[in-house]
Amino acid sequence: MNAPRVVSRDEWLAARRDLLAREKEATRATDAVAAARRQLPAVEVTKDYVFTGPEGQLSLAGLFGQHRQLITYHFMWRHAESGFPDVDQGCPTCSFLVDGIGDISHLRATSTRLVLVSRAPIASIERFRKRMGWQLPWYSSYGGDFNYDFHVSLDENVAPVEYNYLGKAELQRTMPYIQSGRDAPGVSVFLRDGDRVLHTYSAYARGLDAMLGTYRWLDLTPLGRQRHVAEFPYHDTYGAAD
Repeated sequence: MNAPRVVSRDEWLAARRDLLAREKEATRATDAVAAARRQLPAVEVTKDYVFTGPEGQLSLAGLFGQHRQLITYHFMWRHAESGFPDVDQGCPTCSFLVDGIGDISHLRATSTRLVLVSRAPIASIERFRKRMGWQLPWYSSYGGDFNYDFHVSLDENVAPVEYNYLGKAELQRTMPYIQSGRDAPGVSVFLRDGDRVLHTYSAYARGLDAMLGTYRWLDLTPLGRQRHVAEFPYHDTYGAAD
């Protein structure tokens, strides 16, 4: 990108006020969408899912801890069965997202628990988490149906392929980079209602943009995002000069 056009302070201020009007319009639209999201109906989850953490196995209800709400980020994993031979580590794009999460104590204070879930053995997850230096709770769904039922692991030999509410034919036409046999990113939200667990929301693909904290900052700058999300490396691979 070329350097921005240089103008007088008055001309800049007029342009900034025009942009402010557009920003306010976008904010109002975002607020309206958030209100509609809160009004979505829910589906009761009756299937028994088993997750493995560092201290053993938990049900989906167990992932809530003492909280009323649960947000699960479906963290993609790279392993041989997903077409990544000789690789056993978390996805760099998902890592880019998690790097921007920060402290989650404010979520806990609002009776909300945020966890990562991956279709990978817990030993692999723990090894990678220590490498990245993250403290977020992270659970394995390896060997179960959770990823397939919530459409973030795509294998037509296990379940009909669906991603971002599109079937296989639509995906091949509009999102050909989403490949059968691999994981895809997503987020799913659950609410505890007495003894029931309710699924209230899931989002995929560009629906995850709002959670990319680094992009929120770069969007303020004249050079913008500069790299596609898949072009950011693991944070521990930057050289000293970076």
